[in-house]
Amino acid sequence: MSELPNPLIPGFNPDPSCILVAGTYYLVTSTFEYLPALPVYRSTDFVAWEHIGNVATREEQVGLAQATSAAGVWAPTIRHHDGRFHVIVSVTDSPRGCVVFTADDPAGPWSDGITLAGIAGIDPDLAWDESGAAYVTYSALELDGVEPVGFHGIQQARVDLDAGKILEEPRPMWSGTGLVAPEAPHLYRRDGYWYLIIAEGGTGQGHAVSVARSRSIEGPYEGAPNNPVLREAGWNHPVECTGHADLVRGPDGDDVLVLLGTRRAGHGSPLGRETYVTAVEWSDGWPQPAHVDLNLRPEPVEEYFDFADGSGLTDPGWLAVGRPPAELASVGEQPGRLTIRAADGGLDAFRPAFVGRRQRHLDSLFETRIDPANGRGGLGLRFTEDFTLCLVAERAPSGTGTRITARASIPTLCQSWSTEVAGDQVTLRLVTQVPSRCRAPWFPPGDRIQLIVVDDTGAETQLAEVDGRFWSVETSATFTGRVTGIFAEEGTVHFADFRYRGEGGS
Repeated sequence: MSELPNPLIPGFNPDPSCILVAGTYYLVTSTFEYLPALPVYRSTDFVAWEHIGNVATREEQVGLAQATSAAGVWAPTIRHHDGRFHVIVSVTDSPRGCVVFTADDPAGPWSDGITLAGIAGIDPDLAWDESGAAYVTYSALELDGVEPVGFHGIQQARVDLDAGKILEEPRPMWSGTGLVAPEAPHLYRRDGYWYLIIAEGGTGQGHAVSVARSRSIEGPYEGAPNNPVLREAGWNHPVECTGHADLVRGPDGDDVLVLLGTRRAGHGSPLGRETYVTAVEWSDGWPQPAHVDLNLRPEPVEEYFDFADGSGLTDPGWLAVGRPPAELASVGEQPGRLTIRAADGGLDAFRPAFVGRRQRHLDSLFETRIDPANGRGGLGLRFTEDFTLCLVAERAPSGTGTRITARASIPTLCQSWSTEVAGDQVTLRLVTQVPSRCRAPWFPPGDRIQLIVVDDTGAETQLAEVDGRFWSVETSATFTGRVTGIFAEEGTVHFADFRYRGEGGS
């Protein structure tokens, strides 16, 4: 495998699935409680990836109205068959269940999706045998919301995709080596064998990749003699928690695995689970993945959205919680501004009036110019509704200038800092930085997060600097990652622009 960037798709992009169709790669990842759901990335060289659209752009497609944080759209599989693209996914804490979406063009539009009755579990895979019969292989985990209440291992059933039903009682499949949480099955046909790749060991430090094979798609399956074939636990590698892998032919003609992993910034993994890639060699008919290494892109990323041009939220990378961003924000209510109306409270609400973007670099800057008008809102970072950071702007009580409050919230604790600055329009800035070396390397801090306001004269005031470990995977215990953006918590708030800068090599 030639030197490929790693992470391949940075930031909150877990559970990747990838296919190669007519010389072009298409990759999808999980989105949980966020809409639009299931981003589709495209590449012709496995280096430059373009976010070309999203599978589910409407709430009705995935039924997220009541889905809690970390529930919702889990672990998709993308496949191509008979000229059509298919994405199969489980939507937890939702009436939709196991859903199959189809499209002629992976950029969309995608179908409304059809629920497969009888598939009770998560992480579904879709494969077709030599006769064209469709099979769904999945992890038969019973959930109450996001709480496990029963588990029946990896199972499989032949299905009728048009009718949305299974054609037989699900059968047990190979369920790993005995590690906890066998999940994320994917099936491949190669050299007369069907290969079954799964994840086991849990999605944290023990996450692993294991493989089995059979002459028949229905089994029985024999495990590889050296399972798990990939597990980073206990190794001094910069990428941790690797698993949930999908196999695809790489740009050099050799196989690669795309998989999820995390990387640390001091004492925490702030970006969540990202998409990585690693080389695969074959030995005695078994895949042997290499360890997953970092290969950070050296170039910075600069994004600027000027809401005066009327484009608003047309970029596919914008996210909102449980609702499409366009339902929360509009352009034109005030000339040259994007307007957000508060609905259900602040950033810590179950469904906040918040639209944001993934943080994709450890060293980053988010910035917006805000006119709070007669409302209250600002710039915020969300891991879940219980783990938030924000800068809130409102008219100063004196009637002149703007009052800014920085707020850091974790369960049972909220701390705030306030100041007043000149002007009715101010710039709010959130900066993240990798920590420098500390005196106690066995317990380093998280990344440093600075909350800054810039008044209309250009004068900067830093209201707070906080330890980012509290807004990282290890503390917030979530499947997602940092999403930072703009919000309203009371009344109507206007935004002139939004900027993101990610430093190269981070």
